[in-house]
Amino acid sequence: MCGIAGWVDWEGDLTRQKDILENMVATLACRGPDAAGVWISRYAALAHCRLIVVDPAGGGQPMIRKRGKNRYIITYNGELYNTPELRRELEARGYRYQGHSDTEVLLTAFMEWGKDCVLRLNGIFAFAIWNEEEQSLFMARDRLGVKPLFYTRRGSAFIFGSELKALLAHPAVPPEVDAEGLAEIFALSPGRTPGHGIFRGVRELRPGHCLVYNRRGTHIFRYWALESHPHLDDLETTAHKVGHLLQDAVRRQLVADVPVCTLLSGGLDSSAITAFAAAAFRQDSTEPLRTFSVDYMDNDLYFRPNQFEPDTDARWTERVAHFLGSRHRTVLIDTAQLVEALSAAVRARDLPGMADVDASLLLLCREVKKEATVALSGECADEIFGGYPWFHREDALNARAFPWALNIGERTRFLSPELVALIRPEEYVVQRYQETLAEVPRLTGENPREARMREMFYLNLNWFMATLLDRKDRMSMATGLEVRVPFCDHRLVEYAWNIPWEMKCCGGMEKGILRRALAGTLPREVLLRRKCPYPKTHNPAYFAAVRRWLLDILDDPTSPLLPFINVEAVRQFAQLDAPAMNRPWYGQLMRGPQFLAFLIQIDTWLREYRVMVR
Repeated sequence: MCGIAGWVDWEGDLTRQKDILENMVATLACRGPDAAGVWISRYAALAHCRLIVVDPAGGGQPMIRKRGKNRYIITYNGELYNTPELRRELEARGYRYQGHSDTEVLLTAFMEWGKDCVLRLNGIFAFAIWNEEEQSLFMARDRLGVKPLFYTRRGSAFIFGSELKALLAHPAVPPEVDAEGLAEIFALSPGRTPGHGIFRGVRELRPGHCLVYNRRGTHIFRYWALESHPHLDDLETTAHKVGHLLQDAVRRQLVADVPVCTLLSGGLDSSAITAFAAAAFRQDSTEPLRTFSVDYMDNDLYFRPNQFEPDTDARWTERVAHFLGSRHRTVLIDTAQLVEALSAAVRARDLPGMADVDASLLLLCREVKKEATVALSGECADEIFGGYPWFHREDALNARAFPWALNIGERTRFLSPELVALIRPEEYVVQRYQETLAEVPRLTGENPREARMREMFYLNLNWFMATLLDRKDRMSMATGLEVRVPFCDHRLVEYAWNIPWEMKCCGGMEKGILRRALAGTLPREVLLRRKCPYPKTHNPAYFAAVRRWLLDILDDPTSPLLPFINVEAVRQFAQLDAPAMNRPWYGQLMRGPQFLAFLIQIDTWLREYRVMVR
């Protein structure tokens, strides 16, 4: 993986602006610690920092290729998993290659097929290609939005980058937030409206979309969308296809010229990925597969089962690692590390996020990076197959609200009256919810229950999954670790989208069809294990530390957070005992202690990014 940045300006001479371009890409150095490069012409400038995963010698960027007198220049972040097939087809059309990188294949695919090249890609990507003859910039983002791509128009300049920090490094992009940006932070965050860039005038190219920028302006078009069709396969055929598609996705995503591992929790999703990866390793490598999990100091002393977290991962990771023969390591995080990493997680995401859920992943990835450069993760199976509790609870299904954040009224009471009047948080959330439902691809004749479940899946794919993919990309890439997500293979997502709900939960269990698909691949007890979310700390020392930190912020008259919150309401809440604030307010993991940490992250973000409200 890598970081990309650049801009186009018809009124300037960008050859005089190399220092700005280098400053932009320097902010992304963690994404690409192995190499960096820039390409500059009068009207266009592209930059790249590289994490070497494939073809160390031949994959440098920005990469330039000629066709006749025309030149094409690419800066690319991602991995193509069907590179061999594309390469063979392009070689048959007369192209010759200098190396074996997917970058070169992607660039020649664009040279051959233009914007339609994206229809042929299987992978995760965000890239920009400058066509010098046409004086045109083409950008695209992968179908599920695994890789990020932000952009903005400022006067005559079009500016883009992998992360918000790259745009903010450009002098034309000040860290300004308007009322809508505040609504995103205080009413929706850590979720974010698809395409919203929080900072004023900044957008993120939505998943499955392309953008063309030329002298005629900006043109955005969608190249991929889910389509609803009747599902014609029977149960056994469906289970077989699900298993085959997932196994093929894992096989493709193991390709690398650097050490590869998996993130293993002992749950169904990560165990499935690990099982297929371990089988491939046994065929192709003399070394066992490396696996990693995360746990917290003294968590075994303080964990208590609940409806969202029925048990812990430790014995399950050991069981699966032993069964598959992987070389396993559990990364143990102590409380002081976790609290300290809250600020680093803000800098990685450029926004307040999922508090210690972000911070712990950052710390995990930092340790994994010491032994591997690529990791495969079981992320996103719950959104695709319906694993979350809210898929199965009538109150969530009937709420007509984002099911992972049903208590927006509770959240609003912690905001200042002035902010509430400005952003109208409850109205804003309802508006975003209804906009998403209006996009759902309906299936004519579907019964009301199936139609509602289709809405639920669309909400989860476009919102909750996007939040987790943001988290996964920023926390991993902040450490120079590339994390791949086989469940986001678009072929699997397209197939699963039309599997009826009753078949998805066959056998009376969440993700029943996935469990059936994996029969014989994993031990029966793993196949039957109830869903447990990503592990978090239950150590009361963490709660004590974030409470103390937040109370210090509330006592600081210079804190930029204070004008946006109801200080006394927050203070009273922070002084409650942990059990009194145990209700989740976002997803399954973010409860009272995480809310306190979230407010700390907002304060950190406002301070460190010098955010100005306009």
